Amino acid sequence: MSYKDFYEILGVPRNASQEEIKRAYRRLALKYHPDKNPGNKEAEEKFKEISEAYQVLSDPEKRAIYDTYGYSGLTSSGHRRFEDVGDIFKTFSDIFEEFFGFTFEEKSHTRPRDGADLSYEVAVDLEDLFTDKEITLDIEKLDLCEDCGGLGYNPDKGLKICETCNGKGKIVYTEGFFRIAYACPDCRGRGSTYVEICKKCNGSGRAWKKKQIKVVIPAGVEDGTILRIYGEGEAGLYGGRPGDLYLRVKVKPHPLFYREKSNLIGNLKINFVSAILGDEVKVPFFKETLSVKIPPGSQPGDELVIENKGLPDPKTKKRGDLILRLQVELPHNVSEETKKLLQKIAEKEKIDGSTNRLEPYQQEKKKKKESFWKKFIFGSR
Repeated sequence: MSYKDFYEILGVPRNASQEEIKRAYRRLALKYHPDKNPGNKEAEEKFKEISEAYQVLSDPEKRAIYDTYGYSGLTSSGHRRFEDVGDIFKTFSDIFEEFFGFTFEEKSHTRPRDGADLSYEVAVDLEDLFTDKEITLDIEKLDLCEDCGGLGYNPDKGLKICETCNGKGKIVYTEGFFRIAYACPDCRGRGSTYVEICKKCNGSGRAWKKKQIKVVIPAGVEDGTILRIYGEGEAGLYGGRPGDLYLRVKVKPHPLFYREKSNLIGNLKINFVSAILGDEVKVPFFKETLSVKIPPGSQPGDELVIENKGLPDPKTKKRGDLILRLQVELPHNVSEETKKLLQKIAEKEKIDGSTNRLEPYQQEKKKKKESFWKKFIFGSR
């Protein structure tokens, strides 16, 4: 990879300020502009070279990489040089407008601009996830102006031909071989001007609007899932598509159950007699009551699986299971009579201190970390 000294290309010192870099690029861009050098391939390559130098040195992050690792460091971080002059005009159209007070033909003031995306968080209860749940969301966004329909002017009075450019939308500046076409400053390249600007949106075509939209939260969706609602972001400009609405689903914790994928987990506390002899207990489960059989000889930590009582899988719609982990409750105080009965049982069942032992330690699995993109769009909550 050949070394490129961008400071030397622009003719500025390595400690040059952003203003010095900008002035140097303005001077060289005017000198090597293709309209001033028609058919001159050498001038065109020089124009690409100074534009690449300005692209790097005007960006603090790229400049820091270049100063530390050189040009090879830039290419390793994804930097690519301009392929053609058109790319330069599109990238620096605002800069050229600032430099010279006009824009190049490649840029149109009325080019379509897509609307911005929006992001919201919605909270749902665990019991809401057994079926699809429709919610109503109140949002505020830039939407098409209702008074002018996004036109930016009074539609009843309409438009008139721009007198400055005679409806052409551009003005051509020529000095020798140097020729630049720039958008008409009065009509901004449209060729027509408003008879009367829209008072509500002040000509922007958009205005703040509160809106209610209905959104369906899919059954079984997991906490942190991001739903994309197409076209419900901010309105675009000049025919651009509207942005999208991103909803992050927050599932509220439940006091009795938690989930592992589509399975629901709960702790069922039973007395030691039910654990030894077996029993049938009633378990409240959201909008119903389940009858659960406790097998005789159940041990603490045993799991009872009730099939198809979990949450539906968002993709397959197949329901998971309800898993009840048994917690055996022992009495804190027993009567003398009860103690004698227990001692007799221990003797008959040959239970003594030799049955006490250490069990292998099992560490709980750590929860998976939240993905980078969810943190990037919605931030830490």
